[in-house]
Amino acid sequence: MTARIECAGNGRSFFTSQQGQSVTGTAWRLGAVGVARWRGVRLATVLARAGLTGAAVDLLPQGLDPDYVTGGVNLGPVRRPLPVAKALEDVLLAYEMNGEPLPPDHGFPVRLVVPDWIGVASIKWLGRIEVSATPLSSPWSTQYYRLWGPTYPPEGELLTRQNTKSAFELAWGATLPGDREHVLTGRSWSGHGGVRRVEVSTDGGRTWRTATPHGPDRGWRRWSLRWRPPAPGTYTLRARAIDRTGARQPDVEPYNTQGYLFGAVVGHPVTVV
Repeated sequence: MTARIECAGNGRSFFTSQQGQSVTGTAWRLGAVGVARWRGVRLATVLARAGLTGAAVDLLPQGLDPDYVTGGVNLGPVRRPLPVAKALEDVLLAYEMNGEPLPPDHGFPVRLVVPDWIGVASIKWLGRIEVSATPLSSPWSTQYYRLWGPTYPPEGELLTRQNTKSAFELAWGATLPGDREHVLTGRSWSGHGGVRRVEVSTDGGRTWRTATPHGPDRGWRRWSLRWRPPAPGTYTLRARAIDRTGARQPDVEPYNTQGYLFGAVVGHPVTVV
């Protein structure tokens, strides 16, 4: 199965640099994401062998990594509830990555791969899975990985599915020669059924052109657009994806204090000389 794993905080820095809002956490741009070819056993198969019944509501996969201690409080090993419905849909117990045994940094000997959900759901170094007929919780669903802010309820909103993002395959603040045509390339991805179309603006969002897709949407959609700069100067490139539901990336992402799920169109600066 080809699937993407992405940190819930991917793009977090743009809450500050683009929207002028203060958030906590690692100030990622758009690099906290990757796509790999995974091989393993469907979680649904293992649950069936274990005798899963119709009373099951939640699973609690737990990692074998050391207990997480913060502020003098031991929160135990990383674990996060997963609804049975999602577990039976497309979740994989992976033991290979890109045709080789799963590397230690990626969760050897086995990890969960939960397509389209935030990365923390894809528990690494998997040790056990609790199945329950009542809803389950952990600090990674109550204390962390919730949306808090002025537009969210006081108890926050649980993070599950990833949103839609686009990124140029170009250095941040790149310098480009102005005497030739350039082929701008990039990737767009979505947790809502994949990407239908990508639009690119080379004039800061005033006009948009449809990018040329390349290959199938396997974890992300690759695309390109030809561009001849009209004159030397500074430019802001923008790319926005339209997902399979028809929703387009927004210009502004609703604020949340932890800076999760920044999915607004990112302005990518370049200089033409």
